[in-house]
Amino acid sequence: MKVTVIGGSGHIGSFLVPRLVRAGHDVTTISRGTSRPYTDEPEWQQVHTVIADRQAEDRDGTFGDRVAALRPDVVVDLVCFTLESAASLVRSLRGEVGHLLHCGSIWRYGQSLKLPIREGSDSAAEPFGEYGIEKNRIALMLQEETARGGLATTSLHPGHIVGPGWHPIGPLGNLDPTVWQTISAGQPLRIPGSGAELMHHVHADDLAQAFEKAIARREAAAGEDFNIVAPTAFTVRGYADIAAAWFGHAAVLESVTWERFRENTSREHAESSWGHLYRSHCFSIEKAASVLGYEPRYEPEQAVFESIHWLIDHGQLHVARPLGVPAG
Repeated sequence: MKVTVIGGSGHIGSFLVPRLVRAGHDVTTISRGTSRPYTDEPEWQQVHTVIADRQAEDRDGTFGDRVAALRPDVVVDLVCFTLESAASLVRSLRGEVGHLLHCGSIWRYGQSLKLPIREGSDSAAEPFGEYGIEKNRIALMLQEETARGGLATTSLHPGHIVGPGWHPIGPLGNLDPTVWQTISAGQPLRIPGSGAELMHHVHADDLAQAFEKAIARREAAAGEDFNIVAPTAFTVRGYADIAAAWFGHAAVLESVTWERFRENTSREHAESSWGHLYRSHCFSIEKAASVLGYEPRYEPEQAVFESIHWLIDHGQLHVARPLGVPAG
């Protein structure tokens, strides 16, 4: 099939696009052209590239028509963040394209109420924050579009995406690189809250696998939404303990109040920590496994270790001790 991937050179597309080429699809990517893929697979030589500024073209109402003009059978939208943008694309593709797949987020769910969180259940509170609210609105709109006989759509909602080439969400629920220096040196790591809060990661290639399988199983996937995460989730304390073992020692953790935690980190990192840990998410992948055949290869610690290893090897993360070999 002819597959167009919007945002194909980013975290997910870097793994998804080569998969689609290997599966025999004719792939076109649309991006701003400001970054290169994180993987250097030979399949990229077979990919058609279109340079476009989506934000600018959304403003003048031309982006959806640009995508439709490529006459794809399938469109994978990896970089849509507002209901207005999603709805505009749907209007342009309706009747022109066989399947639209949207990359959502587990932040479409608010604070966890019952675990694991399942699609369509009452196991999480309403979303909060602009990003999560918009992702939820998009997912609901897509379901309604398909239910009333319009465009066939599917939304996939990944956890905290991990992969070689970028920093993972760390044990404190933020992107502060000094956390890894602290852990590697065996110094006390101040953790807010109880340390039992949860985070659910996913390797970018496992997420790419889910998109590939949803494309292959369009009839089953149409009108559905799926949580796409690793088989298990981290607790804050567990994550820190596992990470410290990579550097040859146990984690040294100090529980502090949120007030004290905020006093000793930047506002950006503190807000990120609160956003991740207050939600305290853990998800079921039963629906994705049964409907799509989703089979994640990476446990969260394997995914994070791969990312940290890459960052250290490429001089993008400095730690106090050499990285060892993960257990198992």
